[in-house]
Amino acid sequence: MLDRRFFIAGLGSTLIVPAMPSFAMTQGGASKLVNSLVNDINGVIASGKSETAMYQEFERIFERYSDTSYISAYAMGVDGRRATSAQKRAFSNAFHTYIARKYGKRFQEFIGGSLEVKKVQRVKTWYEVSTVAYLRNESPFEVMFQVSDRAGKNLFFNMFIEGVNLLLTERTEIGALIDRNGGNIDAMISDLRKTR
Repeated sequence: MLDRRFFIAGLGSTLIVPAMPSFAMTQGGASKLVNSLVNDINGVIASGKSETAMYQEFERIFERYSDTSYISAYAMGVDGRRATSAQKRAFSNAFHTYIARKYGKRFQEFIGGSLEVKKVQRVKTWYEVSTVAYLRNESPFEVMFQVSDRAGKNLFFNMFIEGVNLLLTERTEIGALIDRNGGNIDAMISDLRKTR
């Protein structure tokens, strides 16, 4: 079983403040979303399925509960300004597969453990839902989700593990991938499709 150091490796620690529509989501709605997410993760963990089957389920869970459109736009950063509409669509499609595979794989680290929702609090135009991860042979640690309804329904747009976050990580990694391809967006997208 992988330990939590692998789970948080490479993640950044800066809070990201997205542009949001007028506030409409409730504390109960945010809590319900994360409770459903946690229940689905725990359900897969307890299913007794093979790790390959669990991996596929974790991918689907990530896709179901996260605002992948916002996450992909943020990840592309300033390079999105020079990308064509076709490149943005191609990147979004490739990124959705990449991010679900990547974090779906990381959800596997909870096999043999569990997540419990502990606290929900409003922050500006979104809610932060704090959970605690209990893993075998590990001290409990916090997994915090930021939830908004900017996409027309409640979804999490960022995830923090002990204070380090998904959004900053992906912007850094996509930026590095663009740099490795000499700024060529099409080449970056091609490489992203191959990333595992």
